[in-house]
Amino acid sequence: MGGSLRVAVLGAPGVGKTAIIRQFLFGDYPERHQPTDGPRLYRPAVLLDGAVYDLSIRDGDVADPGLSPGGLEERPDPKDWSLQDTDAFVLVYDICSPDSFDYVKALRQRIAETRPAGAPEAPILVVGNKRDRQRLRFGPRRALATLVRRGWRCGYLECSAKYNWHVLRLFRELLRCALVRARPAHPALRLQGALHPARCSLM
Repeated sequence: MGGSLRVAVLGAPGVGKTAIIRQFLFGDYPERHQPTDGPRLYRPAVLLDGAVYDLSIRDGDVADPGLSPGGLEERPDPKDWSLQDTDAFVLVYDICSPDSFDYVKALRQRIAETRPAGAPEAPILVVGNKRDRQRLRFGPRRALATLVRRGWRCGYLECSAKYNWHVLRLFRELLRCALVRARPAHPALRLQGALHPARCSLM
């Protein structure tokens, strides 16, 4: 057994948080967006480089108030829904929406402010979703990536939940970053160092 990891997937409404998670877990994509009706907690087991890890993936967007396939989804206890006890963060924005990027910027600041004194820094991966709408993006990828990596000192990646592009890579890299976070380096540097091929799959 490799261990466990608590991940929070956060972002403005409609950026595709639930779509990313469902594409990763179930390989499906909801064609019609439905607004959030409460938080969800998914508990998949992931195989990475021959070791099994238990993930707790927290999501505020809900597609269906009922049970999900495979019994991976449940409603979390509100007391367990905290920025302070989360091991890693995925902050999602829509590459066509500057407001959603500003929302992620505010989230990052809130995470930093609510982290208990002396607690280890949790790795943060900023994810630009809807890469399939590249022509409508509000800013160049290189400039945004540089701002996030050098200015915010977080990891950066773009994906398309609709076409399942870089979705697996997103979670693989986040897990690998969390596994090496005990090394004496900044979380952003560990994230960028983790961006290389690895074998990762759901169980």
